[in-house]
Amino acid sequence: MANQYNYDVLYLGSGHGTFDGAIPLAHSGVKVGIIEEDMIGGTCPNYGCNAKITLDAPVALTRKVEQLQGIVEGQLSINWTKSEAHKQDVIKGLPGMIGDLLTDSGIDVIHGKGTFKDNHTVLVDGQPKTAEKIVISTGLRPHRLDIPGTELAHDSRAFMSLTKLPKQIAIIGSGYISMEFATIANAAGANVTVLMHGDQVLRNFYHPYVAQVVKDLEKRGVKFVKNAGVSSFEKSGEQVEVHYGDSRTLTVDWILDATGRIPNVEKIGLDKIGVKYNQHGIEVNDYLQTSVDNIYASGDVIDKAQPKLTPTAIFESTYLSKRFSGQINDPINYPVIPSVVFTSPRIAKVGLSIEEGKEKSYQIETNYLPDDWYRQVDNETIGDNSMVFDNQHHLVGVTEVSEQAENVINTLLPAIEFKFGPAELNRLVYLFPSIGSAAWTQLS
Repeated sequence: MANQYNYDVLYLGSGHGTFDGAIPLAHSGVKVGIIEEDMIGGTCPNYGCNAKITLDAPVALTRKVEQLQGIVEGQLSINWTKSEAHKQDVIKGLPGMIGDLLTDSGIDVIHGKGTFKDNHTVLVDGQPKTAEKIVISTGLRPHRLDIPGTELAHDSRAFMSLTKLPKQIAIIGSGYISMEFATIANAAGANVTVLMHGDQVLRNFYHPYVAQVVKDLEKRGVKFVKNAGVSSFEKSGEQVEVHYGDSRTLTVDWILDATGRIPNVEKIGLDKIGVKYNQHGIEVNDYLQTSVDNIYASGDVIDKAQPKLTPTAIFESTYLSKRFSGQINDPINYPVIPSVVFTSPRIAKVGLSIEEGKEKSYQIETNYLPDDWYRQVDNETIGDNSMVFDNQHHLVGVTEVSEQAENVINTLLPAIEFKFGPAELNRLVYLFPSIGSAAWTQLS
């Protein structure tokens, strides 16, 4: 690559859209720099996936004990303060570990706010850093409601840093973050009210399965307010009032604004250099190239049809690494990418949705999971899945609601990605008994 620049490749952001590919790229002999204004590793390791699943682990345990009551004696309760401290113990070393991997690979990590001066130059606190190619991997940030008193609400990062759990919590929104944190907070003893923008939660998942998750949360005391029309927040002594609907008021101790996440495209100079973007993110072609030919984008900041998830960002980052190091010249070819909501029960999917399968007149097989002997081991009482098969009886999609939905989807994923037929299916022998074996037998 060119020598007139400080770097061959310069990344804005240090999350999974960057470091998974930047490390092997640097090992290939490419000079790499990374600019980061916050924590090394980005959202997922520091205040996203890793933190969330650590807080969820006690919830999953209490659910299993609950299912086995009578066989297992006694009740469990979650100590929120200790759970949050454990979460911090789990994640606190990740930025340093990732940073060490970067620097040990010969990558320059530059701390500060990066803004474009031109298509080869990024200013960091006024100091120019130049590169032949630049990758924008600035991710997403929490959306904030534009209403009076919005400063009284908090985001997901703040929720996962609470050392003491508020007794009364209002959650605004009904997507992934809302449902996962409603599950966690409720299980830890909070009184939770979810105020919905519309009349359905998790709109991108199969509604009858979502309804099972909602019904279970309602049974546990979570309240859902449809079409809430939240209009303002107001301080009321030590508490906060949520004003919504037709002059209705809800008084709580704490508010979580879970109204979505938006791309970090502002105030980095994209307009100045002509990089096109919209409300969904940066526009790219099939090579992850922006409207400026030496500038690329990776991760959640991209406007794309694929799910904005960590595995997607990793795939994009490693694709760019191979492209920049000369290993490939082909356009990106996304694999099938699964999605999961870590409620209890989980709801997960991969490939064609049930609705898409019906539109194509594909065969859809539905299984009531508590009928499966292996699910009876844990006394599972909630669970269904639907498998979508094409006209050659290849598995092309699965949606499941159950306590082990994420593990089932992971098990069945290869059958979809590689279009396994009977010969391939019959060659796979899973450990028995296991959830993988139980899932695989449903294909035969």
